[in-house]
Amino acid sequence: MNELLEQAIAAHGGLDRWNSLTEVTATMMGGGGLWPMKGFEPAPIPSDVTVTVHEENSSISPFGRPDWRVAFKPDRVAIESNGGAVVEERSDPRASFAGHVMNTPWDLLQRAYFSGYARWTYLTTPFLLAMPGFEVEEIAPWHEGDEVWRGLRARFPEGIASHSKEQDFYFGDDLLLRRHDYNVEVAGGFPAAQYVYDIVEVEGFRYPTKRRAYLRGPGLKPIRDLLLVSIDLSNFRFR
Repeated sequence: MNELLEQAIAAHGGLDRWNSLTEVTATMMGGGGLWPMKGFEPAPIPSDVTVTVHEENSSISPFGRPDWRVAFKPDRVAIESNGGAVVEERSDPRASFAGHVMNTPWDLLQRAYFSGYARWTYLTTPFLLAMPGFEVEEIAPWHEGDEVWRGLRARFPEGIASHSKEQDFYFGDDLLLRRHDYNVEVAGGFPAAQYVYDIVEVEGFRYPTKRRAYLRGPGLKPIRDLLLVSIDLSNFRFR
């Protein structure tokens, strides 16, 4: 395993303990300018998100209506009733974004797909980078004020849905995540820089409780006036 990745995983709770889990659940409240651009208002209430650890699955409840939830896998996304009846579903959901640009409206299943893979990525970082098929290398550090954050570039394998095939992760002196860069392929590939804050420790695992994604400008600098997505996380639970 890459040395920096090994150190970062240890700082976030350790791979052996992570591999003993099956699921992670957190409460999330989202906002930001991307949602109106895509034809939605941010959800007015928080949702519970559960992700599996050893494969890419996620569930989001509520979603769209108080009695609906999302069931996400990379090759299928569905909106279900709380009783499990399928309201809508789509196979090969990634294909539905062909030709999209940044401001192309989404339907509810496209929003569910985006939310499903993004939240799985966030709740499994950095441990997902040790899964089979990921290619990881250290890259030039990022200078943030007086701090120097070491960087990892990860190439995601086929079969894992996420923002883009290549993504960059930056870690502080304590080896905890500080920033996550990617291109949002399902929205025309626009570049984003996501900063994470207010890390908490829960049952030995360390998670940021705030994520703020900005449009990424020249020189990899975030455009702070263009907040695209905000996520507040709380109530982490492990199974």
